[in-house]
Amino acid sequence: MILITTPTGDIGARVLRHVLDARQDVRVILRDPAKLPEEIRSRIEFVEGSHSDPTTIERGLDGARAVFWLPPGNPTAPSAQDGYVAFSRAFALALPSSGVTHVVGISALGRGWPHPAGLVTATLETDDMIGATGVNYRALCCASLMDNMLRQVGVIRGGGAFYAPTPGDLSLPQVAKADVANVAAALLTERTWSGVEAVPLRGPEDITHVEMARMMTEVLGKPIRFEEMPMEQFEVMLAGMGTSPGMVRDYVAMMRAKNEGIDTMAKPDDARQRRTPTTFQQWCERELKPVI
Repeated sequence: MILITTPTGDIGARVLRHVLDARQDVRVILRDPAKLPEEIRSRIEFVEGSHSDPTTIERGLDGARAVFWLPPGNPTAPSAQDGYVAFSRAFALALPSSGVTHVVGISALGRGWPHPAGLVTATLETDDMIGATGVNYRALCCASLMDNMLRQVGVIRGGGAFYAPTPGDLSLPQVAKADVANVAAALLTERTWSGVEAVPLRGPEDITHVEMARMMTEVLGKPIRFEEMPMEQFEVMLAGMGTSPGMVRDYVAMMRAKNEGIDTMAKPDDARQRRTPTTFQQWCERELKPVI
């Protein structure tokens, strides 16, 4: 039995489909089963509730041998520590007495960064907490997600621009959620691995935001430009969207760390590092173009 959390999220839903295609027995934890398509709901077990709740976790882990773990991300949480570390604590406490042997989690690049990095710092602490339980654990340490661009579909469609608090000429790794889900599903279904390891996931190319704008222009057939957003404006925008003060602070700390090099610390010849196949231009063709 494989337990999947966030089964209606962008990554979790893809993992769920891959695991079902591999003909595995699957259980999910979610608040509202009606959010799952009926054809999937009829093929799985589900536990209603939050996967931060000890009772829900106990029910979810009963009989499970592998787990896909991903906190849902809550911009209204008091802080990233609350949204990731505290959220995952009941799960970590339950693991040693469960029958779970393998866990795959979604994490971030940046291990060894010497400064606070907001969401990244909290995510890496969550990895440490899970890894200390004795289970076999793989933390999929993702570069920035290409799919986050979909949050700006409205301004791309209407204004021909996208924005980020990042210098336009800064080359950074990106990765597609579809590729992340493929790696996660393979690890969940082929459990021949052991120990605790971080697996850095980067796309086939590092890319600047200016280059992203050029590729979007080519794919969409209309001019798209990138505009750098001052970090102060980024803070105001987050607060205006209802993000808690603590999470605003942590998002800003993460973006500052990315601008300063947290995502490029991993050496290109690191044997653990996986260069995933989807380029940004391919992602634009498959994911962005259909919604513009």
